[in-house]
Amino acid sequence: MQDWETAAQAALDKKAEDVILLDIGKVSSLTGHFVVATGTSTRQTQAIAEGIRDDLRDRGVRPMGVEGMNQGEWILMDYGDFLVHIFTPEKRGFYDLERLWSNAPRTAVSKAA
Repeated sequence: MQDWETAAQAALDKKAEDVILLDIGKVSSLTGHFVVATGTSTRQTQAIAEGIRDDLRDRGVRPMGVEGMNQGEWILMDYGDFLVHIFTPEKRGFYDLERLWSNAPRTAVSKAA
């Protein structure tokens, strides 16, 4: 399993909603992938971020940076090869990364068996 897939599964483990993977590397040199997820509250977005951090740390992977953890409305986790965006529903609708990166291949993520 790739690290971004681990991040997506960790988000689902914390009950994240509408988890998608955008293959940004196909359309930009910015990074390889975006993992985008929604939490129903700022507390949940923080718990999702903590779960992702812990699961990836267990694999020996640490973020280069994390922004927005205190506010919890949009948490950005930079892992170099991929970025994780965790939003509240309002912020996800406002920033609408799926529309902004509409030319990037997208995959809905579901819980692994």
